[in-house]
Amino acid sequence: MNKKFVHLHLHTDYSLLDAATQIKPLAIRLSELEMPACAITDHGNMYGAISFYHAMKAKNIKPIIGCEVYFTRGSRLERTAKVSAAGEKINHHLILLAKNYQGYRNLARLTSKAYTEGFYYKPRIDMELLAKHSEGLIGLSACVSGVPAALLARDAFDEAEAATYQFQDVLGKGNYFLEIQDHELEIQQRIRKSLVELSKKTEVPLVATNDVHYLHPEDARAHDLLLCIGSGKTVNDANRLRYGSPYFYLRSQEEMWQLFGAELPDALERTVEIAEMCDIEMPSGVNHVPVYPIPETDRELCEAEYFEKVVREGYEWRRTSMWEALAARGDLKHSMAEYQERVSSEIAMIKRMGFASYFLIVWDIVRYARNHSVPVGPGRGSAAGSLVAYCLGITDVDPLEYDLLFERFLNPERVTMPDIDIDFCVRGRDAVIRHVSELYGRDSVCQIITFGTMASKAAIKDVGRALDVPYAEVERIAKMIPPPVRGRNVSIAQALEQVPELRASMKQNEQVEDLINLAQRLEGCARHASVHAAGVVISPVPLDELIPVAVSSKSDLTTQYAMSDLEKTGMLKMDFLALTALTIISDCLKSIKQMY
Repeated sequence: MNKKFVHLHLHTDYSLLDAATQIKPLAIRLSELEMPACAITDHGNMYGAISFYHAMKAKNIKPIIGCEVYFTRGSRLERTAKVSAAGEKINHHLILLAKNYQGYRNLARLTSKAYTEGFYYKPRIDMELLAKHSEGLIGLSACVSGVPAALLARDAFDEAEAATYQFQDVLGKGNYFLEIQDHELEIQQRIRKSLVELSKKTEVPLVATNDVHYLHPEDARAHDLLLCIGSGKTVNDANRLRYGSPYFYLRSQEEMWQLFGAELPDALERTVEIAEMCDIEMPSGVNHVPVYPIPETDRELCEAEYFEKVVREGYEWRRTSMWEALAARGDLKHSMAEYQERVSSEIAMIKRMGFASYFLIVWDIVRYARNHSVPVGPGRGSAAGSLVAYCLGITDVDPLEYDLLFERFLNPERVTMPDIDIDFCVRGRDAVIRHVSELYGRDSVCQIITFGTMASKAAIKDVGRALDVPYAEVERIAKMIPPPVRGRNVSIAQALEQVPELRASMKQNEQVEDLINLAQRLEGCARHASVHAAGVVISPVPLDELIPVAVSSKSDLTTQYAMSDLEKTGMLKMDFLALTALTIISDCLKSIKQMY
């Protein structure tokens, strides 16, 4: 018998402060274990889906994009207590896996609406929403917090049977499975027989999973500390969250067969069958750029034609206001023929690459800011090498005057969108974002999420607090980590090589050695989500039709993907930077005008 197995229930560190499985080490470990495929099923979000997809592809492992959604048996629109009057949990878990790209899009919609419509302590969906967006999805009943398992734990077999049929009806026969797990937990042992009986009675097949939260058995203690960090507790607190088992690691195929092979071999083989049902290919080379709304006076022009018209008008503006005066004084470094040739070649390149709409969008944003007295910076980065950008007033630096290359900004080999960063006055940035939202639709514009990670010093401090190590001792160890080099944090491993005092402290003190070893296991894990200081996404359609969105702690609509992952999806990403220097300069100029 070919004893294969695929993990279909796995949490990465994007299940924030609940799992310690980092994606790159996960890909390496899966390759070592010769796993053919693997799913990502983080709690209530798709934060890591794109990174996971590309990391798995790089190791020739089939990526299965999923999510362990929070499911309410009531309405997602209700804001009720987390526990019913009968003592039943209101929020449950449900694993959803994308079979194809349509399934991925529906998963994005579900996790988005869980935030925008169903958020109450957690982002939640309900049966109504699941029924509306079920195409292309496979459902697993999840852990003991899933609906059927939770009902079986209450000895409500008939209710569990009814719920199982309901999920199967919504997802379709052959797309819903009952999960069975064994972490040697009392509740799992108690419902195991009932779960097998439920599967037989409903003819909904069983599937074996392991609810992975960390990579290796040796990571169990570090994971326990992560739970302490997330809940603000220490290991010495009696009343704290515990998993109660050291078996939530990435078990090998052999280990899973030892667990279930004798009694439930079909539940193991079914994991491979489900993996074969899932075949998602994310689009590549696609750019989701909004269509710029051309004014009524120029409706007869297409985007590319209107773009060229606007650039030519800008060229004439620069020629009459700048270049002719410089030429008359003999201060123009290049001839007007060279300017004409350069602007024509840039226009042709931009039109050929399909970026006319992008330049019109940026032009409109900068024009709006200037027309509404919002100070705008002169330009930054490689965009200053574009004469088109200069003619449009996007930048205020003449690229020919300073011998700047357009090709450094845009060339035929570039596969991603061009990137023009714009500096705005601190006080005016929000007004610019509001303008963009009103022009393209509030559901098509949002800010970009970013993730804080447990860097070396932070990991030591967090682990030290969780271990209840005296504050002064933790600070002493943390201060031994050298400062960042060229913006990059020095890792704990690098610090051990570079700092003899740190090595000596580990040798002399077992508590310090324990602290450092545990901190290394958690170093690099995502710790919290926040809003990127500058990033804004503009979509041609409502965002949740292309990518998942979330709502920040300050009620800002954000993407669920970080900036580097957004670029891989072809979304239009722009940096609207709030620059204090512009505000100060503007205030100074106003004061001077008032005084003199």
